[in-house]
Amino acid sequence: MISTVLFFLFAGVAISCGVSMVVHRNPLYSAVSLIGVFVALACLYVTLAAPFIAVTQILVYAGAIMVLVIFVIMLLNLDEDKPLDRLRYLYFVGGGLGVALLAQTFFIYYAVLKTPKPDFDASTTVGNTMSIGTAMYTEYLLPVEIVGVMLLMAIIGAVMLVRKSEQSRLDAVSGQNVEEK
Repeated sequence: MISTVLFFLFAGVAISCGVSMVVHRNPLYSAVSLIGVFVALACLYVTLAAPFIAVTQILVYAGAIMVLVIFVIMLLNLDEDKPLDRLRYLYFVGGGLGVALLAQTFFIYYAVLKTPKPDFDASTTVGNTMSIGTAMYTEYLLPVEIVGVMLLMAIIGAVMLVRKSEQSRLDAVSGQNVEEK
């Protein structure tokens, strides 16, 4: 009974923050509303006995990704509200896609109600930190290593791009100083 009440409470918070994110005209307020959605989803993960996924949701999405999004919003200085009259047809496309999403949600809800319930206790194995770590470093070791190497390549590429742009900026500044003399 309490889990159902908590589910509806956190789902309501997630939906209201999602609507608030879409409705706000200021992108900074929308980003803060998106943080509310991420926190509500993390609370839903906790009610589903998946504490590792909940902590990951908070650390990665509500923490790191949203800091990056807010930094980009502040960097671009998007505080002006400019209406986009040329994209008015997208309201109808968005409405149609929203109806399709609602139909899919009801279909999934119907399919879940019709599926037989499993005879094992999933809360003891799914989302448990030990079972996730065991699976990651035994059965899925190769994909984890590939992702690690790809992240390392991305970091090295970003450092190289920054060094090249910094060097070209220094060359441009020294070229201007030479021309001024």
